Amino acid sequence: MAVYVIGDLQGCYDDLQKLLSELDFDIVKDHLWFAGDLVNRGSDSLQILRFVKSLGDRAVTVLGNHDLHLLAAFYTDIQLKSNDTLDMVLNAPDSEELMHWLRCRPLLHHDIDLNFSLVHAGIYPGWHMSEAKALAGEVEAVLQTGDYLSFFQNMYGNEPSIWSDDLQGMDRLRFITNVLTRMRYLTGNLTLDMTAKGAPSKLKNTNVIPWFEFKQSAIKFNRVAFGHWSTLLTGQYGNCFALDSGCVWGGHLTALRIDKKSPRWFRHPCRQAV
Repeated sequence: MAVYVIGDLQGCYDDLQKLLSELDFDIVKDHLWFAGDLVNRGSDSLQILRFVKSLGDRAVTVLGNHDLHLLAAFYTDIQLKSNDTLDMVLNAPDSEELMHWLRCRPLLHHDIDLNFSLVHAGIYPGWHMSEAKALAGEVEAVLQTGDYLSFFQNMYGNEPSIWSDDLQGMDRLRFITNVLTRMRYLTGNLTLDMTAKGAPSKLKNTNVIPWFEFKQSAIKFNRVAFGHWSTLLTGQYGNCFALDSGCVWGGHLTALRIDKKSPRWFRHPCRQAV
C-alpha cells in the first residue's frame, strides 16, 4: 500500500488524473492525502469534488481557504469574486450532498503510525501538536454539527492576529481557522501577518518569518505536509514539506509518497495557467 500526499488541486481534474497515472495509483490498495483547496480558479472543481468523495476512506482531505470560501458561498449570501470558478459546483444537482461531505472534512489530520500530519497552511508556533489537534477539533465541531451558518457569515477577517487561551467565540474560531488555512508568515512575537504572500527570498518585509522556521515542538517531533503557498518552492523545510507548486497557474502538481522511511517526491507539469 502506498500513501501519497498531493498539493493544492484548485479544480485541475485532468492534471490530477495524469499524475495518478504516472504514479501507477492503485485505487483499491493505495491511499491519497489532499492538502486542501480542492476547488476554485481551475475549471473542473465539480469533477474534483465528485472524484475525491468517491474514494471514500481511501482519501484524506483537509479543508483549505478556498474550500471554506465555497462552503460560505453555498450556505450564505456572500458575493463571489470575479475570478471565482464555483458556479458549476453551486448549481450542480448533487451540490447539497457534496457540500455536506466537504463540510465534514477535518482541518488537521495526524497519523501516528506514519508520523505525518496534514494541514492546508500550517501550525501555529505556540501550539503543541496535541493542542493544534484539539483546536482544529473545535472548528470541526461547529462545521459539522454546530451553528455553521453563523460561522460562515463571520469567518472572514484578519483579527485577532495573536493567540491567547482566553479567546472565545468567533474570535477564537477565526484565529484557529486563519492559522490552519491561511497562515504563511508571523512576526517575532507570534503575530500573524496576512499581508505577506511572496517567497521568503523576494520579501521586502524583513520583520516577518515563515511559520515553519520557528522552533516548536509540533514540528520538532512530527513531520508536517502543507499546501497553500504556491510562491514557496516545493520541498522539505526541516520536518515540514511544502506541496503547493501552483498547478492552476501553469506550474506543477506535486505528490509526496510518505509510507516509506524516506519520503519521495513526484511532480507532474500542468497544462497551462488559468
